[in-house]
Amino acid sequence: MARAPTKHGRDQALDWEMSVNGKDKKAKSQDLDKEKLVSSSQKVGVVGEDRRHMTKASTFDSSSIARQYDYLRNYDSVSHLSTGFTTEVSSPDAASEKELGNEYFKQKKFNEAIDCYSRSIALSPTAVAFANRAMAYLKIRRFQEAEDDCTEALNLDDRYIKAYSRRSTARKELGKLKGSMEDAEFALRLEPNNQEIKKQYAEAKSLYDKEMLKKASGALRSSVGVEKAGKTKVVVNGVVGGVQSVSSSSQKMGAAAIQKDREKDSNGKVPSNTPTSVLEIESKTTRSKGQEPDASREDALQSSGLESSKRNQRKQELKGSVQELAARAASLAKVEAAKNITPPNSAYQFEVSWRGLAGDRTLQACLLKVTSPVALPQIFKNALSAPILIDIIRCIPTFFTEEMDLAVKYLENLAKVSRFDMIIMCLSSTERAELQKIWDDVFCSNATPMEYVERLDKLHPRYCLKQ
Repeated sequence: MARAPTKHGRDQALDWEMSVNGKDKKAKSQDLDKEKLVSSSQKVGVVGEDRRHMTKASTFDSSSIARQYDYLRNYDSVSHLSTGFTTEVSSPDAASEKELGNEYFKQKKFNEAIDCYSRSIALSPTAVAFANRAMAYLKIRRFQEAEDDCTEALNLDDRYIKAYSRRSTARKELGKLKGSMEDAEFALRLEPNNQEIKKQYAEAKSLYDKEMLKKASGALRSSVGVEKAGKTKVVVNGVVGGVQSVSSSSQKMGAAAIQKDREKDSNGKVPSNTPTSVLEIESKTTRSKGQEPDASREDALQSSGLESSKRNQRKQELKGSVQELAARAASLAKVEAAKNITPPNSAYQFEVSWRGLAGDRTLQACLLKVTSPVALPQIFKNALSAPILIDIIRCIPTFFTEEMDLAVKYLENLAKVSRFDMIIMCLSSTERAELQKIWDDVFCSNATPMEYVERLDKLHPRYCLKQ
């Protein structure tokens, strides 16, 4: 008959059971950790490990598990470190290259500055970058590159004052004095109180005026030829006129006077062909001695008076001819400058060309004809001024009858320019009245074909606002 376990025995049995259960739980926990580790390693993968023969029975000893666990624990930190490294080593941008170029420029390392500005332009072309590189080119006297860069800058921003100023300097060094003066003038218009630009404009204008005077003098010298016989041919409007040369005749008269003085006879008589100046001197001498001049001498004196009057008249004619020749030379120089009219690419180029041809509607019409009407909105953008607009409208009637389609296209595309309506509203009452008169007398006259009248009627409210 079995005995019931004592209290001590029950306690031993309970301790043994708890020990067995604890070991089982620990073993199960280790097995679960192994399964998680295997699953994680299968998802992430271990470089160089061949999993084709891996089974549940594969050897996962403690050292193997530890190595894989350390790899997984460090994987995220390594990835984060790699990401941070690639972020810090980023490619240079345009702004940093420009700033580096500025630093080189301050150190007077102009070639290095040009390299930096060039990379900045390659990454992001801006007007400032082109103008900066132009300044560096000026420092090393590469004026053509400087002019080209300033032109590129103005193509991006046609109101950039520094680009105008630097291109003016480059053009002056290249001998393009007219362009230099125009650039400085436009920059001064944009910033009237800039003392440096005022000085630059005055210098450019002075050099240009000297060049024009030199050309006018050369044209005058080539137009006036001196004949060997002492006559001067003056060509005015294709007509050749003979005027006595003052300098050559004076020299001959002086020589003749000396010769005739030696040929005086013993009675003190002077031959009849004695020059006027000698006769006058002798007449005064004779009168001072109380002697009366004879008839031949009186005739000679009267003749000398007529000759003097003729000489004065001829001098006046010569002076007028010289002035006319100078004016013609200046006009010819202006025509020569206008021969190679090219289409403008910006409002600045158009305005410079337009003002350069001021006073000649025919040449201004030529500028309009070489400029595509469709390009007007892009050329002017928001830089069209009221004086230029009203002046263009005044010029269009000069070719309206001969090239009506071109004229109407000009009116249509001018109305598409930015701020057009605002400019029309700001016209003075006198300009509005003038515009209305041009519209009625020229654009919508009885001679205008109906197909153009309809197009012009649509434009009429835009150009001619109700009073």
